[in-house]
Amino acid sequence: MAVSFELQEEIQALTENDDYPIPHDHDPNDKDIEPLLEARGLNVLSAAVEAVAEASDAITEPDVFDVYRSLLKHADAVSGSMMNKLLDSISSGLQTELDATMRDVERGDQHGYMSHKLPLEMFGFLLLWFVSAAEKVKQPEDEDVQSVPAPKGRRGRGGKAGAKAASSRSVNKKHDGWTWVDQIPATLGLISKVLRLQTQRIWTTTAEREAFITCMTRPAYHVTENEQYMKVEAIKVGVLKIICLAVKHHGHTLGAQVAIMQHLQFYEHLAEPMAECLSILANEFDYPQLGDELLREIAAKNFNVQDQKGPRVFARFLVRFAELAPRSILKQFSLLREQMDSESYPIRVALIEVIGHLIRELVTSGADDEQRQSQKQSISLYDELIVRLMDISSYVRSKVLQVLSKLCELKVKFPKQRLQITAAAVSALSDKVSTVRKGAASLLVQLLLTHPYVMHGGLLEQSVFETEFDAVKQELAKVEDKMGKAVERNDEDYADHDEDGEDEAKSSKKKKRSKGDDEMDVDEEDEEGEAGGDAQGDDTEEDEPSMAVDDDDGEQQTPQKKTKKHSKLAPRKSQLDIAALSSEQEALAALETDKLLQLRLKKKYYGEALNFIRQIEGAMETMCDLLGSTHKAEVIEAIEFFRVSHEYHFESAKIGIKKMLHLIWNKDNATSTSEDGNELKGIRSRLLECYKSIYFDPVPDLSPKDQVNRIAKNMIELTYDATLAELTSLEEMMRIMMDENQVHQDIQSKLWQVYKTAKGTNKQLPKAQRRGAIAILGMLALAKRSVLTDRVETMLKIGLGPFGKADLTLARYTCVALQRLNGSAKKVKGSLLDKTLRLEMDNPIFCKLQAAIEMPCHLKDWFGLAEQAINTIYALGEHPDVLCNEIIKNLTRRAFNQDRKPKTTDTESQPTEKDPNAMDEIHSGDVTRCSDDISAPPESTQGDGQGQDVGDAFELSQLLFVVGHVAIKQIVFLELVEREWKRQKDEKQSIEKQTATKKGDNQPSKDGVEELDQVAGNAEDEIGERIAAIRETELLYGEQSLLAIYGPMLVHICGSPHKFKNRTLRAAATLSFSKFLCVSSHFCDAHHRLLFKILETSRDANIRSNIVIALGDVAVSFSNIIDENSNELYKGLSDKDLVVKKNTLMVLTHLILNGMIKVKGQLGEMAKCLEDPEPRIADLAKLFFKELSTKENAIYNNLPDVISHLSTGAHAVDEDTFQSTLKYIFTFIEKEKQAENIVEKLCQRFHLCEEPRQWRDIAYCLSLLPFKSERSVKKLIEGLQFYRDKLHESIVFERFQEILAKASAHPSNKSKDKPDSDLDEFEKILEEYRAQGEEDHALEKRVVKKKAAAARKRSAAPTRKRLPARGKKVVAAAPVDDNDDDQYDD
Repeated sequence: MAVSFELQEEIQALTENDDYPIPHDHDPNDKDIEPLLEARGLNVLSAAVEAVAEASDAITEPDVFDVYRSLLKHADAVSGSMMNKLLDSISSGLQTELDATMRDVERGDQHGYMSHKLPLEMFGFLLLWFVSAAEKVKQPEDEDVQSVPAPKGRRGRGGKAGAKAASSRSVNKKHDGWTWVDQIPATLGLISKVLRLQTQRIWTTTAEREAFITCMTRPAYHVTENEQYMKVEAIKVGVLKIICLAVKHHGHTLGAQVAIMQHLQFYEHLAEPMAECLSILANEFDYPQLGDELLREIAAKNFNVQDQKGPRVFARFLVRFAELAPRSILKQFSLLREQMDSESYPIRVALIEVIGHLIRELVTSGADDEQRQSQKQSISLYDELIVRLMDISSYVRSKVLQVLSKLCELKVKFPKQRLQITAAAVSALSDKVSTVRKGAASLLVQLLLTHPYVMHGGLLEQSVFETEFDAVKQELAKVEDKMGKAVERNDEDYADHDEDGEDEAKSSKKKKRSKGDDEMDVDEEDEEGEAGGDAQGDDTEEDEPSMAVDDDDGEQQTPQKKTKKHSKLAPRKSQLDIAALSSEQEALAALETDKLLQLRLKKKYYGEALNFIRQIEGAMETMCDLLGSTHKAEVIEAIEFFRVSHEYHFESAKIGIKKMLHLIWNKDNATSTSEDGNELKGIRSRLLECYKSIYFDPVPDLSPKDQVNRIAKNMIELTYDATLAELTSLEEMMRIMMDENQVHQDIQSKLWQVYKTAKGTNKQLPKAQRRGAIAILGMLALAKRSVLTDRVETMLKIGLGPFGKADLTLARYTCVALQRLNGSAKKVKGSLLDKTLRLEMDNPIFCKLQAAIEMPCHLKDWFGLAEQAINTIYALGEHPDVLCNEIIKNLTRRAFNQDRKPKTTDTESQPTEKDPNAMDEIHSGDVTRCSDDISAPPESTQGDGQGQDVGDAFELSQLLFVVGHVAIKQIVFLELVEREWKRQKDEKQSIEKQTATKKGDNQPSKDGVEELDQVAGNAEDEIGERIAAIRETELLYGEQSLLAIYGPMLVHICGSPHKFKNRTLRAAATLSFSKFLCVSSHFCDAHHRLLFKILETSRDANIRSNIVIALGDVAVSFSNIIDENSNELYKGLSDKDLVVKKNTLMVLTHLILNGMIKVKGQLGEMAKCLEDPEPRIADLAKLFFKELSTKENAIYNNLPDVISHLSTGAHAVDEDTFQSTLKYIFTFIEKEKQAENIVEKLCQRFHLCEEPRQWRDIAYCLSLLPFKSERSVKKLIEGLQFYRDKLHESIVFERFQEILAKASAHPSNKSKDKPDSDLDEFEKILEEYRAQGEEDHALEKRVVKKKAAAARKRSAAPTRKRLPARGKKVVAAAPVDDNDDDQYDD
């Protein structure tokens, strides 16, 4: 007897009932003994399997069918082997029935294939149930992770039937290693075979057919719910095939649409697979309707901004679908475009990426007849992308820039759109979000790499394009003059880069359309033009529609490549003009038209190129700012931008290349991963790569010798016009490269060759080239001293010989290089080791250095040489003080020797000592500059008095400079001596300890060691005290001290500016005096006020700048003395000279942050610098406050003083400056307790203020606080008594309204019982006091007016008889009002 079976009802019962009813239920849970349970199940299953194996239609027998259903119902109690056998039986039975059915269908035996309907439904039902129940079988613990995926089945599907029994029983049976995941591909393949049946012939009604198709597809949908399953390629392909077959052949479109939408909402991992399914359906099965319906449904969907999961899944789906089937997306994009205004930004981001795929599809795969329409669509999509750069979400803006970067690689360039994109990218460089700025920089790099202006080798040198543009413009004007009035003159200046070519084409097209007789000819010529375009292959890759000669022509033209095509288009232009030309002009027009078109296109080409170049040039300054960013990704992009722009010969790129050199000090040298998954190298590594590619990497097609010459030349040129900071950074780069053995020996030899080129040779080297060579060699020697050790004689012969005398800068660089001979090992803090190399004083080096210092010279370059020469003496000499003693004496004799020739003989004889070859080199400006720097001074050191002692002011300046620098270097030398003595003592003590340890017993040795430690400590103290005593009493006050002679002299010269008027002398004396102050605290205490007096009164900005720096050094040595006079130091912040102000700010930053001086209310002056018009000053001030905020409570403690300083008194600033300054400072008030205390203090301050300006400032400061807690609001309410009478001031009341809005918006200020009740009541109170204050203020005004009127009446009556009343009134009334107004304005 066949079982009663309705497929739809059974599926519904299986889905809805937890306890699926089975008439003959074989429940394995009735047995308590597991072996018996398993044997009983196997026996029952074996009988059913045998029955089905004999005849597949046996499944229709109730007993057999119930066995299968019972085992599936209690699948959680069934072993793996039983499940395996069960699946095999169901699959084989279904396969048998399928084969039989297909045979009957092929024979057309209706009765035969209709008899298979019920078995197919029953096998399909069992297979559906099996897929749901299979995951209920517990897997062995040692199985592979992939074969044990977390089940994600939906409720009510079959396998839930035995859940209660499973939870009450412990499962301990073996499962024979059965894995369901291995069986899935075969099962899905069987379902695919079933779906190849002609179901409409077996299931004649729609309901029955849909039920069977649903039964066969639901297992596939169930498998998709598991993410691990979908990672297996065979399973994913099987699932997609089932869905496609069901949709294509069995009317499953609506069911699939509903299922896919539901799965996209609940399962994130299905976004890409579902897109692939629709793509396969559209491309392989030629059934795009399902994709269209889904896109329409998504376009109509409203995505909630609060939903974080759903929009992201649909976004990924759209992006993947657009990537696989862009044409399907394109058909529905008019509807999808509405989602560009969706509140959910992931959808907008996805649509941006979709647009990118659409443009790529339109450009790359459009047929010839569709090309014009595709171009119009592409332009529209480009416009949409550019508009989206204004999106409120930074994610969208960043994605737009990424998409545009990828589109730059397309062959079709769209020049007009590229110019718009370039302008938008330059603007995006100033975006407030770092990812957007990084994307904009990356886009500009891509625009440069893929630019279409390739006529001049691809280089974009602005001067070349401007020259060509002007030449084409002039030539075009000549041709147009020849053509006469018949040719329309284009009066617009292409230098402004207007896109007039398109307008010109449109106007010509209108004229042609107006002439019906010419239309046939035009069409024929179009065909000709297209044929010519096809013959030219890929020449269209750099064009866009706006560059075409005529809009009717589908081809695009690039002026430098399409000369052949211009000749074919020429007759069209001729026909436009011939109608207007006279018979005499026809021949001329025919000859000139082709040339005219070429020139116009050329002019357009150069105009667009210049526009692009100028836009890139305009981005350079902003890119330089990005080099200082704290975000690694955008710094690396900025480095890449300057590298690429330098390769394309942008003039301004050199500025960025120089500025990025300072990134060599960046500590970030580790490789990391960016947000988009790309690998990011360290900033320093990327910088080194950039410099190597520009300057040091070999160039193809050059011989090895030329390669070495090129690299050496590049190294030298890096020193040209370099500042001290740039040279310091370059020095670090050279050191790193030398450490990594990246500077070949041949390059070093070439540098030495440049340095020592003799003056008798034919080559006349510029001074800067020789200087650069020795500078680079000195930098390389920092890493390896061997670079210089064998070339000392060369340096003495060249740098300190005739060449050095002729070029003092060369001599200075040589001295710096000589300093590297002592070894530049960095001192380890606390270590007594000293690995420096020192030479005997009879070494020839010191003779040359002494000669260089004592050389007669009146150039200011001498001071730099003398400084480095003295540094070299102290760096290399065993007893540098002995040599310096002799030098000072010799300079003293020369300065005070009156039996000598006039000064002019020295200066006149000076050029004769210089090398003639060197002085006649190209840098003649060196001599001119030095002669300008010569102190154009009086002949004498003093005034005009007759008979007074007179001397050479410059020679005295030289003496004082050397004295001062020797004093400061002697201090450093004493510290080295102290360290050496301590090292020797330490070695001696360690030897004694070892000796004491070897002798005697353990206990005595311990005592001996302790005694030795005490002795060593005392010895170190004695050494330190002895060195301090030498520095304090002997250097400047000792009877045998040479420096003691010059202390009073310096004080006298610095204190007598009316006597010593020479600027060079005063500058040198002041500098030396400052250095003397660092030597002895006694000397500093006695004379430091003189230095402050010079700082206050000197008109020379250089002197003031030097004093500021010197005061920082003095403060390091004797902080107590400077701390007492720190107010004087702050005055430099108000100096008119930018350098003085900057140096003052830097010195104060150093002293305050390192705790060397205390802040005593002067922080307001530092705060003023935050709004300085000079960006460098403002940036330094911001850096100072940022670092100060890391000091505990430093800003909080000084905040009241800052507010007072900026709001009232002589130091007050205007209100706008006050607000912007305090807005920045208040960002560092982060602790809630600090905010509460500030609220209380500011409220109390209202009571002490009488001017409305101060009320407004305090109210603004209150509005800057966050008011995150109830306590802050409570403090504000408690202070009402202090400010209630100030609320009539409108701005003050507005600030309190802002505070209330901020407090109300914060969750912590809202109580559950009475939300906002306190704040509402407080707001009402403020309104009341405001109204009352306005009334009182109005009354006060009326009283004042009446009193003033009465006073005027009393004074007017007697004065009418004696004086004119009008004049008297003006004089009496004006001062009162004016004074009041001035008071308020302040």
